[in-house]
Amino acid sequence: MREETPEDTFFRELGAACAELRLTFARHVGMSPHRVQLLIRLRRDGETSHSDLRRMLGIDGASITRLVKEFEAEGLISRRLDPEDNRYTLAALTPAGERAAAELERSHQAYQERLLDGITPHQQEIVLGVLARIRANMIEQESR
Repeated sequence: MREETPEDTFFRELGAACAELRLTFARHVGMSPHRVQLLIRLRRDGETSHSDLRRMLGIDGASITRLVKEFEAEGLISRRLDPEDNRYTLAALTPAGERAAAELERSHQAYQERLLDGITPHQQEIVLGVLARIRANMIEQESR
């Protein structure tokens, strides 16, 4: 059995931190991660087709439809056929959904600030630089 390399450890920890970040905030607000992402995405992007939501959130079409219908039943989302192409369904926040999503974003901001407690702006810049370099390396690797 091969020993874990420093690279293995780095990427295992990075992946675990990203996964835990999504899950712990969702638990903090009492929602599934997909419900959180859907509300925030609609708040930021406005009315969006189910197919675009599926692509953005990386989940299947049936799950998007189920989530949107759940939110519609709760009065947080409205749906309509796309007037330019009735094969597509558009979803948008209702006024109640807008208020819920705004509160979710405020809660998320406060949560992020608590997570960064004790981490200096300089340390944050270093991590951002490392992540930017990794992403640039990934793009470079794809073009080879």
